[in-house]
Formats: sequence, C-alpha cells, structure tokens
Amino acid sequence: MSFTTNIKSEISSIEYSDSEKMSELSAMLNIGIKIYDNNFEVILENLSVARRIYKLIKDIYHVEIDMDNSGINSLRKNKIVTLTVNEKMDLILNDLSIVSGKERLYVPESYLVDEERDKIAYLRGIFEMCGSINDPKTSRYHLEFVINNYDTASYVNDLLNELYLNSKLIKRDKNYMVYIKEAEKISDFIRMLNATNSLFYYEDIRIYRDHKNMTNRLNNCEQANVDKIFNASQEQLELISKLKEITDFDLLDDKIKTICIYKEKYPDSSMQELADIISSETEKRITKSCINHRFRKIREIIEKCENGD
Repeated sequence: MSFTTNIKSEISSIEYSDSEKMSELSAMLNIGIKIYDNNFEVILENLSVARRIYKLIKDIYHVEIDMDNSGINSLRKNKIVTLTVNEKMDLILNDLSIVSGKERLYVPESYLVDEERDKIAYLRGIFEMCGSINDPKTSRYHLEFVINNYDTASYVNDLLNELYLNSKLIKRDKNYMVYIKEAEKISDFIRMLNATNSLFYYEDIRIYRDHKNMTNRLNNCEQANVDKIFNASQEQLELISKLKEITDFDLLDDKIKTICIYKEKYPDSSMQELADIISSETEKRITKSCINHRFRKIREIIEKCENGD
C-alpha cells in the first residue's frame, strides 16, 4: 500500500465526538457526492474511506445505505465502491451544509466548524477524499488536495493557513490544487490527523534524511576547505619558486628564508599548520597572521624586482 493509503486506513478507524463526525462527513460528501432526485451517491476507490462514510452516516442518521463494491475503474483497474442513500436525503444534505434549499453549497456553514477540533475534522474528511502525501522515503516532501470547485479549494487553503500550515493554492488543469511543501508542516498535518503510526514512519525518515543532508553539507564544506588550502599552498609555492629565480635567496631576511624553507618542506600544510610546525621545530612562536604577513612581503619583493625598483 502507498503511504497515503496507509494514513487513510489508519485514521478511518478512530472515534471522535459527534460534532467532529458531522464536520468530517460534511467534508467527505462535499467532495464526493452525486445528488439525484430521490437519493445521493458517493463513489470511491478506497474501501477504508467508503466504510468510514458508511459508518458515519449510519451512526449519525440511522438510515440504510446500499454499498456496492463490484465496480472496476477501467483505467486504473481498481475496485470502485458506490454508496447510495435513499432515506432522509433532505435532512442529511441540509444538516451537513451540502445544500441549502435547492442551492448546492461548497463551503460549510459556520456551525459545522466552530471549534478548532471541528476544523481539523473537516480537513480530515477532505484529506480522506482527495488528499495525498508523498512517501518521504521515495520522493520529495509534498502534500496536496486536488479539488474541482474553487470555493471549496479556497476554503480548504484558508483553513490550513488558519492552522499555520503555510499552504498554497494553484489552478491545475480543470481542478485546483492546495499543497504544502514544508516537511515540518506536513508532519504537523499528519499529527493533526492522529495518524500516529504514519507520523512515526514519516519522522524517522525525515530525521534520517536531515542527518544525511547535514553530513553531505559538512563533507562539502570540508572538501571546499581542502580545496582552498590546496590552492593557497600552490600559490605560495609558486611565489617561493619565483622568488628564488629572481633574487639571491641567501641574501634574503632570515624570517623570509625560514618561511620558504618550511613551506617547501611541508608543501601541503595550511598557514595555521605551518605556523604550528615552525613554532615547534624552532621553539620560536609564530602565528598564522605572521605567516600571512611574510608571504605578502615575498609578493612585494617579487613585484619590486619585476618593476626594476
């Protein structure tokens, strides 16, 4: 099963308060309902979500529901489950803010989402119907809801942002996509769904990936430092070589000669390493800044010789 299927399977068996059940069911019917003169249908490809809707309608409204799972999606070859409700149709649709009179509604009335827990329940229902989260093991961090009505999509986006989840809304083909890219925000959303097992799985992989990325960054920094030291050493050795070509090395200042001798003896050393070596072997303390200063003097000597000064 996919990561998304696992989450939906996990959250579809959790019990909630009556108000949360109504909010969740309202969202699910808003996304998946087909309304006819004498009944309404919900067609799904996820059996656990179909059972969830079946149970919620049964628990809240105590009506008979026809469940047909004999259908097959001709494109994906998945099973299709059709739920049909023939009783209390007007009561259910008005009660859950799916219709008002004869008008189809796409945003719930405020009484269904008064409290934060009811807003989360509404988002849970939306996710069960049209949400998906990429498996963090195989792909980038990404959560999305694909919704065919703009008003619903805009409302879901506002609801997510009200809960500080930093979602975005874009048009995609004939639908609208509400999405979240930040790994921490996706983790927060999974936590809101109460999908504990899925959250542990997600966090384990996120921690591993973050650690791996940090290790790679540190390795890259270390390699960059090695490259920097190598390039600086090559430049210093070239200066020493040029200095010996254009001057009488024996007549140079002892401090300059010492730097040249030790750099050629330890060509791969950084300036700090070279300072430590000279300090240790000569028992005369010298600092990295002194090393740097003496190489500047070498460069000045070379420039003066080349300019004929």
